[in-house]
Amino acid sequence: MSNSRDQETAPIAAPRNGSASNMFRSFGSLFGAGGGGADTARPITPQSSDGYVEFGMQDPERNGRTLGTFAGVFSPVALSMFSALVFIRVGYIVGNAGLYVTFLQFLIAYAILLFTVASVCAISTNGAVEGGGVYFMISRTLGLEFGGSIGTLFFFANVVGCAMAISGCTEGVMDNFGPGGHFIHEASSHLPDGKWWRFLVSSLINTCMLLVCLVGAALFAKTSVLILGTVTICLFATYISFLAKGATNDTIPVPVENTKMNWTKFLNYTGLSSDTLRENLDSHYGTDYTSNDKNVDFSTTFGVLFAGVTGIMAGANMSGELKSPSKSIPWGTLSAVCFTFVSYIILSFLMSCTTPYQTMQNNYLFLMPVNLWPPFTAIGILTATFSTGLSNLIGSSRILEALSKDQVFGSLLNFVLHGTWKGNPICAVFVSWVLVECILLIGSFNIIAQINSVLFMLSYLATNLACLGIELTGAPNFRPLFKYFTWHTCLVGLLGTLIMMFVINPIYASSCIILCLILVIALHLFSPATQAAQWGSISQALMFHQVRKYLLMLDPRKDHVKFWRPQILLLVSSPRSCCPLVDFVNDLKKSGLYIIGHVKLGDCNAVEDAVENQLWWSFLDHMRVKAFTEVTISRSIREGVQHLIRLSGIGAMKPNTIILGFYDNEAPKDFFQNGTSPYKTDGFNEGDIQNFPIRRDGESKHFEVQEYVQILCDTLRMKKNLCLCRNFQRLDKNFITISKHVKYIDVWPINVFNPTSGDPFDMVSLFMMQLAVIMLAKWKHLRVRIFLCETNEERTVGTFETQAPQMDIFSKLKLEQSLKELRINADIIEIQEWSRDTEFTRHARILRQFTAQADEALLDDGDEIAEDKFNRSLLYMQRVNQVIRDRSDQTALSFIYLAAPPKPTLPDFNDRSASYVELLTELTAELPPTILVHGVSTVTSTTL
Repeated sequence: MSNSRDQETAPIAAPRNGSASNMFRSFGSLFGAGGGGADTARPITPQSSDGYVEFGMQDPERNGRTLGTFAGVFSPVALSMFSALVFIRVGYIVGNAGLYVTFLQFLIAYAILLFTVASVCAISTNGAVEGGGVYFMISRTLGLEFGGSIGTLFFFANVVGCAMAISGCTEGVMDNFGPGGHFIHEASSHLPDGKWWRFLVSSLINTCMLLVCLVGAALFAKTSVLILGTVTICLFATYISFLAKGATNDTIPVPVENTKMNWTKFLNYTGLSSDTLRENLDSHYGTDYTSNDKNVDFSTTFGVLFAGVTGIMAGANMSGELKSPSKSIPWGTLSAVCFTFVSYIILSFLMSCTTPYQTMQNNYLFLMPVNLWPPFTAIGILTATFSTGLSNLIGSSRILEALSKDQVFGSLLNFVLHGTWKGNPICAVFVSWVLVECILLIGSFNIIAQINSVLFMLSYLATNLACLGIELTGAPNFRPLFKYFTWHTCLVGLLGTLIMMFVINPIYASSCIILCLILVIALHLFSPATQAAQWGSISQALMFHQVRKYLLMLDPRKDHVKFWRPQILLLVSSPRSCCPLVDFVNDLKKSGLYIIGHVKLGDCNAVEDAVENQLWWSFLDHMRVKAFTEVTISRSIREGVQHLIRLSGIGAMKPNTIILGFYDNEAPKDFFQNGTSPYKTDGFNEGDIQNFPIRRDGESKHFEVQEYVQILCDTLRMKKNLCLCRNFQRLDKNFITISKHVKYIDVWPINVFNPTSGDPFDMVSLFMMQLAVIMLAKWKHLRVRIFLCETNEERTVGTFETQAPQMDIFSKLKLEQSLKELRINADIIEIQEWSRDTEFTRHARILRQFTAQADEALLDDGDEIAEDKFNRSLLYMQRVNQVIRDRSDQTALSFIYLAAPPKPTLPDFNDRSASYVELLTELTAELPPTILVHGVSTVTSTTL
């Protein structure tokens, strides 16, 4: 509540807005054209005809959710975790790292995966998982900024994963049908080999995947069981071949691109041999013939290994197709992880027992010639890599579609939504296809694999972070059905992922993290706030958890004046009329508490708090101030203000300074609709504007001047510092910043109602100086001026009155010394009017009757005498106003001593309160923005 041309008090009413349908939202399927839920919630009815109780839910069969645990989760996860690694790169890892280190790397990789799977299972069983998979879970848990940025990087991870799988598939094609290929005889033709020929083959494979995505993506998702069966059969055929095939020296050829082995055409194969196993136990790091003979070490082998087992999210990505995501995702993923782990361990051990490390280092596809029926390996390579690549291509397009539906990047991705045909995001598929083509230009499978590992690890890090954060907040609604996790597993998964990212490649890891942070900042600054409000953000829960903890630790009994700062409650009437004051107080708060309070006249039963609060938060967003709002309902303005002063804040963070507008009859200015106002906005619709009413010229106020003065008395009685602000409609912060004419912040530490008060360094004056210094920190080009007003004090001895000069008390030397002790840099200006002019001194006794220091003996004057005294007091105030105005030509802001108002217990309080306000009106007329200050607490310190 505040009243002046700056602020007017009036009730605010708000219409209802929003609807229950906004509470529910579902998302399209990540895979296939048929998944996803409805865009809006269905009405709540007792029961539909198919027996399903409807509460914003639909029958999974009707919603396109047809996949169970095995087909929907186990198969795609197992296929993705086999990928190109199982037939192409396990030998590369074992041959360089040795069996011991290979087992260690598998343990590290699967430990990270297992902890991440625990986090995925916890999140996915804590509520309904819609289409969007891991992106959906991260974005709805971590919030818009982190969710959108991690979702973007997860999109790129799928793109790179697709390129890696295509590169592996190309390698298999060229080694089978290229020069020296296993299925190519000496005289027969073969595919030409070379960097650009391989890129051409990769592009053809990528284009085939594009066609499948355009016409049969949903069908492919349902054939994963058949593909997995094929790969498993080929893998078991490899196991049997290791056990059955004997030693040979002319079966495994040296690849054409392996130029370092040009002295021989074939590599050795020993079959089951204890000597071979003994040699393969330790590491024998060599060079990578597919990457220009770059040296191989622990990080490169682990990067390739981890890239091959990054498919744990494939089941979560199918969430839009699953009948029961919260049940299928945990069990399907965990069983697939165990199955692939055992398969890799057996394969690594059999390789170590049968194949010398020189052979595994120099032919990454040696499994084909040692197989009893070589086409088994060829079929396994092609089906595993093609299915993995296709899965990643489909996944990346669906993630891009989800990002566009969520408007994470605003209208930037709208073309994706417009390019959707029968639920298939055609444009998203084409964008993914183009990006895959760009990644294929890298060429080397092992380099692509390292990039892929880092991107997927960042996604896993975010998943563990999401689960860790929500677990630490202790949110009551976090009750996952999956119980085999704690914050310890989340933390171990998070740290393991972070460390191994840098082990694989510090440059790639740093680049991805920097890119993620840039996306977080960009989304925080430019993304629509409505999505964040709909999703919720774990950052809000974490901040609440920490703020509550520190608020409990903040003990008001330990407050010390050295660390005092203004904790401000600004009472406003209409936000439209007080924008400059709201903005100014935001600078004045000096990192302290800032609350904007408002009193509505009326009955609590007729007010919608939710709508009201939304409007005030929108006002804060428009003003860009760091403040809170408090709105109270009361039958009178005074009672409402008492509520706000007593109850605003929490714990030790309570307002110590109350700021009000000035009570006058000037029509307030509407800064929302004024064409030249820096606060002009079209962000509030007509209904919102009506909820912030403004008093028009000629309209009466909502309360009388007596109630206003009673509010001032209540404030001081509650031991709060008091500030009255006037003329702030003239404040132009931008002009003050650039103007060379405006130079000063003025402080007038003299009580003009009682100019014989003595020391200018009383509590009120020191409070004024403290506020002036705070503003000086904002307007560094200005200087503070303190006006030293010297007076002659009247003293009564018996029946005689004497005058004694007070020059020694108000000496400039003492003022300078005091300012030095307070570390205040200010100019001192001496004012002689009070000491030269006896008329000024003679009014001290008269003016005292309008303040809290009123003498009972002065209250018995007749009406004519009282009126005469008041008229003379008005003339005196006009002269004081002229003194101040003459020195305010270059003033940006003035602080003036506010005498305490008359006590409500005084006789004839109504007349005296009106006179008090009228005298203040004359005192501050036509001045620059002015703050009348009355401090009641010590705010400065001269000690360490």
